[in-house]
Amino acid sequence: MATAYQNLSSYDPATVPDASNMRVAIVCAEWNANITEKLLEGACNTLEKHGVKSGNIFVGRVPGTFELTFGAQRMASFYHPDAVIVLGCVVQGDTPHFDYVCQGVTSGITHLNEVLDIPVIFGVLTTGNMQQAIDRSGGKYGNKGDEAAITAIKMHAFACRLK
Repeated sequence: MATAYQNLSSYDPATVPDASNMRVAIVCAEWNANITEKLLEGACNTLEKHGVKSGNIFVGRVPGTFELTFGAQRMASFYHPDAVIVLGCVVQGDTPHFDYVCQGVTSGITHLNEVLDIPVIFGVLTTGNMQQAIDRSGGKYGNKGDEAAITAIKMHAFACRLK
C-alpha cells in the first residue's frame, strides 16, 4: 500500500532475484485506461529492468477489472508463464458497484493462487477517487505496476525454491 511512508516504486534492487529466464503474462483492464496503461508501462519497464526479455512478456487486455480473473486463467493456460500479473483500477462511485467488483476480483485472484501452480499478482488499484489512482500510477506515490512486477519476480523465485 502506498502511504507517506512507502512509495510503490521504491525497493532495494539488491533484493530482486535474477529474472532473465522468466516468462510473465500481464492482463490489463481497459476500463480507466488512462490509469491502467500507466500501470502496464510500469510493470513492463520494471520486468525488463530486471532481465525479463520483452519477447517473454505477454500482454492481454480485458474490458474491465471484473474480467481480470478470467483473463488471468486463460493467459496462464495459453502462455504457460512463470507468473501472471493483473492490472486494473476501480474508483469508488455513488453505488455499491465498487464493492462488488473489488470483492469479486479479489476473491477470483485469491482462488487462482490456490489452484494454479504459479503466482497471480494483484496489481489492482481500489481507490476512493481518481486523484488517488493518478497518484498510484506513476504519481507522487509511485506506480503499482512497478510493485506488481517486483512481486511477480520475487514470488516466482519463492516458488522455485520450494519445488
